[in-house]
Amino acid sequence: MEFITATLFNIGINILYTVLALFIGIVSLMLIDKKLLRHVDIEGELKKGNIAVAIFASTILLFVALIISFGLKG
Repeated sequence: MEFITATLFNIGINILYTVLALFIGIVSLMLIDKKLLRHVDIEGELKKGNIAVAIFASTILLFVALIISFGLKG
């Protein structure tokens, strides 16, 4: 019974970290879009099908996820 409790606790913490990382990634992408890239509308360019903007946005999210994962491990 202790094993199941510990497993469920670990799953709950991992889900919480995943949701937190997703939230931070989306917020950081929105801040970068609004503050740093004032002349480029990322959402508009994505709707037009601009692949370069899609690669840029996904790279930002990937780097944010890496930073968060290293921060949570340490």
